[in-house]
Amino acid sequence: MENQLAKSTEERTFQYQDALPSLPVPSLEESLKKYLESVKPFANEEYKKTEEIVQKFQYGVGEKLHQKLLERAKGKRYEKVPVEKVGNTPLDMNQFRMLFSTCKVPGITRDSVISYFRTESEGRSPNHIAVLCRGRVFVFDVIHEGCLITPPEILRQLTYIHKKCYSEPDGFGVAALTSEERTRWAKAEYFISLDSENLIMLEKIQSSILVYSIEGGSPFATPEDYSQGATMLLLTGDPTVRWGDKSCNLISVFNGLFGCNCDHAPYDAMVMVNISYYVDEKIIENEGRWKGSEKVRDIPLPEELVFTVDEKMLNDITQAKAQFLKQSSDLQIVACFFTFFGKKLTKKKNLHPDTFIQLALQLAYYRLHGRPGCCYETAMTRHFYHGRTETMRSCTVEAVRWCQSMQDPSTGLLEQQQKMLQAFAKHNKMMKECSTGKGFDRHLLGLSLIAKEEGLPVPELFTDPLFSRSGGGGNFVLSTSLLGYTRGQGVVVPMVHNGYGFFYHIRDDRFFVACTAWKSCPETDAEKLVQLVFRAFHDMMQLMNTAHL
Repeated sequence: MENQLAKSTEERTFQYQDALPSLPVPSLEESLKKYLESVKPFANEEYKKTEEIVQKFQYGVGEKLHQKLLERAKGKRYEKVPVEKVGNTPLDMNQFRMLFSTCKVPGITRDSVISYFRTESEGRSPNHIAVLCRGRVFVFDVIHEGCLITPPEILRQLTYIHKKCYSEPDGFGVAALTSEERTRWAKAEYFISLDSENLIMLEKIQSSILVYSIEGGSPFATPEDYSQGATMLLLTGDPTVRWGDKSCNLISVFNGLFGCNCDHAPYDAMVMVNISYYVDEKIIENEGRWKGSEKVRDIPLPEELVFTVDEKMLNDITQAKAQFLKQSSDLQIVACFFTFFGKKLTKKKNLHPDTFIQLALQLAYYRLHGRPGCCYETAMTRHFYHGRTETMRSCTVEAVRWCQSMQDPSTGLLEQQQKMLQAFAKHNKMMKECSTGKGFDRHLLGLSLIAKEEGLPVPELFTDPLFSRSGGGGNFVLSTSLLGYTRGQGVVVPMVHNGYGFFYHIRDDRFFVACTAWKSCPETDAEKLVQLVFRAFHDMMQLMNTAHL
């Protein structure tokens, strides 16, 4: 067959979608076997009981749920399409549809995601962005007379907004409501009934391409290090200039620092990493200067959206701001570079740099807390149609054995190295399986959701204490993700109160880590954990340098 991927001289964003294979549903037996293996580091005498629960599930309700899941998969898209390649395998681009003009809408029991984005062939897509500044909201079109407005024209619009906001009183800060607990925010939407225009204005924000937040303040930053203060501001900041429901809030501060605050529901972090890298490269390519016409056309000035509010709504906004500031002040963030070595040296030692960091984190957690730490690492499944992620459980039996050997003075260097390499091999094997549709966590999630849809009792597998202790049900004490190999940085809050968020990126000569913890938890300390991760980096490299002697 002639290779259809080689035909295209100009690649289009979604042109390969139909050529991608469907995400497979693994066999129930394999998924449960892998699940049992994953809980071993956290099991004591109750493992036998968990084995019995899993066996009962496999030959009972699990088998019925699995069949229903297979039927569901067929209904979604289960045709077999050969993957045709030119160079690298094409990845699923569906998440990029959710990057722009997408919004999460609060519900009393469940939120929903609405995307207003359309391709050229699908119809009209929104042309406007929303700008938040000092509690006020503005919108303006970024397409005029059929083409994008230029940087000088954007500057004119933003200058108008900035001058207006800094010469007049602050706005009501309605955006703060989007930072509230989701059910409270859903109930607060009663303000739509205050004025029919409120709904129209709300939909203008929801459908906007993105929200641009003009944030006050200037966190310390240099071209080489803009991590600590910037990370804190971008993750927390002013709730009156963040529309928390939007898929993307682009944020800038007075010293020229840019970042974004994103919602994880519509898309995964690497989508924003890829977009940010593209923008970064274009800025460097153009030396940070606009080289086109300075002419500014006569385009309409931004429109301000002024909501009708009452006393109750103003009280709700005040409460939302107070709650946000209280919670954000409880967040400990440590963001810094490890500059002794990076990807080049780890690869020279035949160690995968991502696995290197994951195992260092396991050792650091073990040293700090004296026990294994159940860990979520993102595995990408975008080789498949509409694929997103799979859970890669980094805390393996092999990793724990290696951590124990590192804490045992009687264990020799050679044995420590052997155990470390066994942990590397296991991690690499599991990551490959997860990325090729052979993980088990998404499978188990699908089975639990099918049971819920069918109105069935929660299967015992999901109420077993070992299920949650090993991280199941969103209980991972280490929530981690690689943010690629570019300059982009990122941060995430912990998944659980006694846990850590741990994002990192890898460069040739350094590693960047951003670790979070809750100050109100007496068990956790992000600063100590990062120090121990850096110590583990040195210990692991020293092990590779000296074990053969």
